[in-house]
Amino acid sequence: MTSSKIFEHAFRVRAEDIDGQGHVNNVVYVRYAQDVAVAHWKTAVPQSLRETLSWVTRRHEIDYLRPAFLNDDLIARTWIESVSGASMERRIDIVRPADETLLTRVKTVWVAVDPQSHRPKRIDDRLKALFLADAPP
Repeated sequence: MTSSKIFEHAFRVRAEDIDGQGHVNNVVYVRYAQDVAVAHWKTAVPQSLRETLSWVTRRHEIDYLRPAFLNDDLIARTWIESVSGASMERRIDIVRPADETLLTRVKTVWVAVDPQSHRPKRIDDRLKALFLADAPP
């Protein structure tokens, strides 16, 4: 079984993230999920390799467990659950470190695409090794 490298991204809840009920709007969690995925991609992958792929989202599944509020400091922890063909399944837990409360669990399926043709592109072992701890180098 392959294990995954965990990436953490910290951020603070902004006024524009808050809905009429006084907590982070559910749609904002999609942005948080994308922001941490992009940060992970840019941190883990060299620019030369990033230029060879683009990504599209196939699916988001979000479990909203507890609310977050204005000025909460949050940590998004993400890792790659699996890679198959052109698809990569990413998991994200968003926590409030002040009280270690798990707020949201996200599962997103991303598809690698060729930036010129926009067709799916198989994820090779070189890319897998950047995200998976025991993938072949």
